[in-house]
Amino acid sequence: MSALEPVVDLVFPPRCPLCGAALASQGGLCAECWHTLVIPGEPSCARCQRPLVDRAEGQDHEPEDHKAEDLQGMGSALVCAPCLAHPPRHDGISAATLYNDASRRLVLAFKHGRRVALAGLLSRLIVPRIPVLEGEWLVVPVPLHRWRLWTRGYNQSALLAARIGKALGQPVLVDGLVRVKRTPSLGGLGRKARAAALSGAIRAKPAWAARLNGARILLVDDVLTSGATTDACVRALRKAGAARVRIACFARVLDESLDDAAKGGSDLGA
Repeated sequence: MSALEPVVDLVFPPRCPLCGAALASQGGLCAECWHTLVIPGEPSCARCQRPLVDRAEGQDHEPEDHKAEDLQGMGSALVCAPCLAHPPRHDGISAATLYNDASRRLVLAFKHGRRVALAGLLSRLIVPRIPVLEGEWLVVPVPLHRWRLWTRGYNQSALLAARIGKALGQPVLVDGLVRVKRTPSLGGLGRKARAAALSGAIRAKPAWAARLNGARILLVDDVLTSGATTDACVRALRKAGAARVRIACFARVLDESLDDAAKGGSDLGA
């Protein structure tokens, strides 16, 4: 591909996908737009990566410090109040960015604008956020129903999973999960409505039962909104016998931003 890059750049001059500014090479953002992305920082919750610092006020929240037995092996890591109140089924979240206008526009272009080349940029931002994975992990994308896959032409999560698997040197099981029930677009729906729509919608593919049993899974999605979709995937993988399930995504919507994000209509649907 490197030999063709000058020709590609001549026919399609490199442009920032957010503002259209000229770039030196394909597949990135301009300096000004890079600064509009919000990267999760530290300290953060060990279970869900929620920042434990109030960005607006610059003040630390008051996370709890619990012992290993309380956190099932998480050690004395900081855990946020929501995870203490409702311990997640997954083994952690790795998000490249926190949801804001810039990440929303990138996801819209990638998911609904058919800008599939953005898979390279988004996956390159996700990979550094993933901790070192010891041993073999299966990279499994959040599935689309066959009708949505047919109308859209591609599963954006599968495109990300393929690139992430290659970067990590881990196998990709692109059809490890199947969406057996056609669900409405989740954009604009609240947490409870999303969970109800996804009830029984996602299952592990029977053909991969032996592969999933006892496996460590890296579940890949583009946006983690209320967590209803990933929760349904995690339940299906746990039912299939998965030993561990960690989530990797490009944009993470925090609970306090969920209502605002849902106002985007179909923006954050599957």
